[in-house]
Amino acid sequence: MQFGVFTVGDVTVDPTTGREPTEHERIKAMVAIALKAEEVGLDVFAAGEHHNPPFVPSSPTTMLGHIAARTERLLLSTATTLITTNDPVKIAEDYAMLQHLSDGRVDLMMGRGNTGPVYPWFGKDIRAGIPLAIENYDLLHRLWREDVVDWKGKYRTPLQSFTSTPRPLDGVPPFVWHGSIRSPEIAEQAAYYGDGFFANHIFWPKEHTERMVGLYRERYAHYGHGSADQAIVGLGGQVFLRRNSQDAVREFRPYFDNAPVYGHGPSLEEFTRETPLTVGSPQQVIDRTLSFREYVGDYQRQLFLMDHAGLPLKTVLEQLDLLGEEVVPVLRKEFAALRPAHVPEAPTHASLVAAAGGAKDSTVHAVDDVTGKAPEVSR
Repeated sequence: MQFGVFTVGDVTVDPTTGREPTEHERIKAMVAIALKAEEVGLDVFAAGEHHNPPFVPSSPTTMLGHIAARTERLLLSTATTLITTNDPVKIAEDYAMLQHLSDGRVDLMMGRGNTGPVYPWFGKDIRAGIPLAIENYDLLHRLWREDVVDWKGKYRTPLQSFTSTPRPLDGVPPFVWHGSIRSPEIAEQAAYYGDGFFANHIFWPKEHTERMVGLYRERYAHYGHGSADQAIVGLGGQVFLRRNSQDAVREFRPYFDNAPVYGHGPSLEEFTRETPLTVGSPQQVIDRTLSFREYVGDYQRQLFLMDHAGLPLKTVLEQLDLLGEEVVPVLRKEFAALRPAHVPEAPTHASLVAAAGGAKDSTVHAVDDVTGKAPEVSR
């Protein structure tokens, strides 16, 4: 099972000091968080994609490529790749390039985002959000698996004899998760392709997450990818840690009360009772996270949001120390002991290459305009 952190990259005023970080400071902080995640033994760092204030990660591949060069083991992911407003051709190219640069340490989480105006900014209609997600991903899926693509759809110009370059590393595309908070169509899409389904698992009660994951598992089996309990599931989550639970609640309360996403609404106590948000000691986080298995089954990836709502970088890094030293080692052991042998581990580039029968050179050579043949190349 993979454990990690994800960031939405918000630039938010610290309610305890009144200070707002600059965009430059926030970008550098996200890099520092990724480096700390590897240092403390986490598996994954994931970054969101946004194109409006107060968020700064508008180019995940740029940041993840930089982090790839400064890490050795950390898996790099997106917390959202906007499949609706990005051109699938550009996604295919950008993430294949990142896959090569990171030696396979990359996957993606497809999503529609949480900002309605992003659609017209990129020339799209929000009313076509679900159809865009379906059509664009169908094209992306083909671009990574077919050397030459002829394609015609509704929402972009046709492609004729098109080859996306570079080709995926070792002939194996990056693993794809489909992330959703509330859309059953996205769970269906993930199941259809046999991809992973990532339930945001932040704002909604557990019953909602249980229904979404249950639908995905049922449809995964329906499409013949394996049994329902072999479907690839990831969960989000939010935690705030201190060694003493009272200290955690006292310290986090002003950030919760003023957070743009849930401030000035339900109390901290109500929110922690009704959603997966956990504010407390390492043992409380362990117990709460282990309980997720009771309603989603065995799953493969757990990502925590820890750097939002104006929390200073120093506090976030302290959280990561506690998470890596006291929480994740216990969760690894407990989840591993509970998982049946037939339930797969989290996909990695190595496991995907092995499942494909081994690595292959996927280079596509240009065809000579006169002869119509590719040049002879010594391998």
